[in-house]
Amino acid sequence: QVHLVESGGGSVQAGVSLRVSCAASGDSLKNYCMGWFRQEPGKEREGFASIYTGTGISNTYITDSVRGRFTIFQDNTKNILYLQMNDLTLEDTAMYSCAAARGRCGAGLNTTYNIWGQGTQVTVFS
Repeated sequence: QVHLVESGGGSVQAGVSLRVSCAASGDSLKNYCMGWFRQEPGKEREGFASIYTGTGISNTYITDSVRGRFTIFQDNTKNILYLQMNDLTLEDTAMYSCAAARGRCGAGLNTTYNIWGQGTQVTVFS
């Protein structure tokens, strides 16, 4: 079973870019549908991006709420999932977590994930 560890979070000023990572061990990420989630204080966890690379190409999905600013991608040679976040806003402040589910992703965000990382905090200030 894959083990996930996020990194790269921090406190950044609004408008800048930040890349967070999800390093995997124990299995290859290409065997999994991978997702990014975030949880703001006092709110439910929100999924917003997924990727599956088991076909040899990257099949990605990203929600309208972050499309155009956030990009999900994966380096299977390093076994790392990434989230590139551009033009960060105060509303992007959250705990960001990656998750895995073996096999292909469901349509949209319709995937049940059963493996989670511990999360990395992203705080955006003005």
